[in-house]
Amino acid sequence: MEDVTRSYTVALVDDEQLVRVGLRLVLEGDPNLTVVGEAADGAEALELVARTDPDVVLMDIRMPQMNGITATERLLAANPEQTIIILTTFDTDEFMYEALRHGARGFLLKDMPPRELVDAVRRAAAGERMLSQSALSWLIGQATGPNARGVVGRMHPQLGSLTGRERDIAIGVAKGLSNAEIAAELFVSVTTVKTHVGRILDKLGADNRVQIANAVNGSLERPTD
Repeated sequence: MEDVTRSYTVALVDDEQLVRVGLRLVLEGDPNLTVVGEAADGAEALELVARTDPDVVLMDIRMPQMNGITATERLLAANPEQTIIILTTFDTDEFMYEALRHGARGFLLKDMPPRELVDAVRRAAAGERMLSQSALSWLIGQATGPNARGVVGRMHPQLGSLTGRERDIAIGVAKGLSNAEIAAELFVSVTTVKTHVGRILDKLGADNRVQIANAVNGSLERPTD
């Protein structure tokens, strides 16, 4: 369980100064998060991370000079344990696969609610993978559909058979939410969630919720070359 009293340091990488200012204000509103520096492109990010050794790097994906994918690849080549969260304006960004493939710990939207962003940074720093629900749903659909690109490792083959609602509930299970919490998040009844969980178990050939979570989280495994 995450230690809510632990402090973490964060480096911000984005080519838009206003975005960096906004992120700094949001993150430093939490007394246990400290922004140790900012960079306007990937090249600056390499120098910043080398100098400050932050717990988390919030990395824009589309930048001039050096984009977030290249910077992520180089940072993780130097330090595979570095926690990098990719930020984007679009939840179906075409670079999502590459970011996760190179070892990014998460993929989040810039317009997510401030409290959720703070929580995501803290959880990523504590070792969890963070992916917005809409992005994960899209990723699963892409990876299990007829045009799957094959860069996602260990994807359960039956995830593609889930309906949209079943996929949302499977993601909730993977996030460790209870049936009541999933119901509240999706604005459905607990009975509806239980029914869908039963169908998901059948479709995946799973025996329990842990196996559902493993199937979904397999979409985030970094494939071996």
